[in-house]
Amino acid sequence: MNSAASVHEPSGWLVEDGPRELEQLFRAVLSRQSEPILIVDDVHHCWYASSGASKLVGLSMGQMIGQRVDDLIEPNKLHYTVNGDVLPGRHVWVLHSRPVHDKSGDVAKDYALFSLDGSGLVVAWYSGAERIYGYKGEDIIGQHVSCLDSDDDDTPINPGEELETTAIQGHLSQERWQRKQDGSRFWANVLTTALRDENEELHGFARVVRDFSTRHRIDEASLHKRAGLRLPPVESTIAGTVTGEFDRITDANDAFLSMIGYSREDLTGSGLHWADIAAPESLPQDERAHEEGLLHGACTPYEMEYVRKDETRMRGLAATAVISTSPFRWITVVQDLTERERAEKIAGEPGPAHEFEEIVGTSAALKRVMGQVEIVAPTDATVLVLGETGTGKELVARAIHKLSGRRKRPFVTLNCAAIPTGLLESELFGYERGAFTGALSQKIGRFEMAHQGTLFLDEVGDIPLELQPKLLRALQEKEFERLGGTRTIPIDVRLLAATNRNLTQMMGDKLFRSDLYYRLKVFPITIPPLREHPEDIPVLVRHFTQSYAAKMNKHIDKIPPETMQALVAWPWPGNVRELENFIERSVILSPGQNLRVPLAEIRADAMEAPAGATLAEVEREHIIRVLRETNGVVSAAATRLGLPRTTLNAMMRKLEISRKDL
Repeated sequence: MNSAASVHEPSGWLVEDGPRELEQLFRAVLSRQSEPILIVDDVHHCWYASSGASKLVGLSMGQMIGQRVDDLIEPNKLHYTVNGDVLPGRHVWVLHSRPVHDKSGDVAKDYALFSLDGSGLVVAWYSGAERIYGYKGEDIIGQHVSCLDSDDDDTPINPGEELETTAIQGHLSQERWQRKQDGSRFWANVLTTALRDENEELHGFARVVRDFSTRHRIDEASLHKRAGLRLPPVESTIAGTVTGEFDRITDANDAFLSMIGYSREDLTGSGLHWADIAAPESLPQDERAHEEGLLHGACTPYEMEYVRKDETRMRGLAATAVISTSPFRWITVVQDLTERERAEKIAGEPGPAHEFEEIVGTSAALKRVMGQVEIVAPTDATVLVLGETGTGKELVARAIHKLSGRRKRPFVTLNCAAIPTGLLESELFGYERGAFTGALSQKIGRFEMAHQGTLFLDEVGDIPLELQPKLLRALQEKEFERLGGTRTIPIDVRLLAATNRNLTQMMGDKLFRSDLYYRLKVFPITIPPLREHPEDIPVLVRHFTQSYAAKMNKHIDKIPPETMQALVAWPWPGNVRELENFIERSVILSPGQNLRVPLAEIRADAMEAPAGATLAEVEREHIIRVLRETNGVVSAAATRLGLPRTTLNAMMRKLEISRKDL
């Protein structure tokens, strides 16, 4: 079976290095798989192994790589099925403890790997992709990747925007419907990585697609089951951090090494792999968290058991953030649950969970954020909070500080966008008397003010390029000099940063230093825009109504259903801040017990119907506008329109609205 062919000429770099980058991406997908999976070459040498394979065979990944699989698998004890040529000369072997009658084409465990050029045309197509999609190489090479997207109403895809986002962010992971050659569809996990050379020139994209139809049927919300997980109190928490590349642990703090009973010599000597410390029964939860991390950038905290060096067990609460996918790099924060379990046994009931007084909402997306906050807060790790303006980045930063060991120390904030460029350095580091004209006395900077506490730099993307090296040095060396001074001042500061700008794109434009970016992005937390969790809008509306009514000595206890429906339907481009200001104005305008909302303001951009337009034409234009605002997500559009999704689908078919109209 030919592995790939091309009807046009991709770049030489893409031809030569594309398969290697695809293999890197494939390894990222497999690194935490609980299923025992091997990547094997034509002569049966093992090139890579999943955590599940390492546990099943009883050897570390390092011991398995390079060995002949026939020597690793004991006859009559382990069996396997094969999916060949997922890449040229690379085959997937799925190990089984029982005999398997059909040893070929197990599509449920297959992987579609292929590559695209910079415009989205398929340039390499391998056998796993042929088995999953049904297209042969000669049928698909040269076609645009959008032909694989399902025309189903639920598919929120703009291929051009998707590839542009991938190019900017480096990678993009989604779950959505895909279409096979025979017209049938399947629910797919789609992971795409931008392919750039050493000069950062974009040559194309690598993509790994897996058929997740079975998982989707079993439980569409499987990645969010842990959203309501109760977390341990900070006072009884030991927090450890561990970083790694693929399955290999590259570094860990002393707290984590103490948890698992290994020394730093064990880490730097023979080395540790994640499979060495993960209990076999915890691998399925670990795999789900890995999938969620690839999909969202970080996972909801989850409980799992670790195997100490002396083979005793330690139960911990873990959360992993993905730093990059090619090569796959990650950081995991772990809290030891031993003290919590002991306390619960004594008390006979679970301990109290932390309250986020300022963060209001019950959606799975928001609970994921709060879970990440609780698990990273006890550490001193730098946190980069990402999100659009008005999403509540400073509230998340304050919550991290309140749940940390520094909560009784200062929490100092600085909005880097609000300070003139020439004054920002003196605001951060202070200055000595006479440092410049007008410096009549010594001034203490924000770093000194936050000593032994937390410094929150909001809008960190607005820090001038020439000031970034000094900030980086202060973070790395934990010391600095005041402007105009010569004395080095040591500091003990936990840094939190936030931005609504795309720092990855700014790095490409040479506006933000890559070394500073990676120093800030130790543990990223992304806050979703309000339009992505509209189920929180009713809760927020009631919260803001009660809060402002109390401040204004008013009694408002009723919100008309049609008012709430209109508020949920609005996209709120200014996010929670815009909603809060709007509700404050509404409370001012409400004379009685009913909330009186100026609905005309949030309907101001409704398209005016042209003269003579029919009702069907007006409905069609309105639905298309809402679909565009929700990026083509039918369920989100239905929520805004106040319709069941099935009703909206029926209206779209009746009005002949398709994806090309968006």
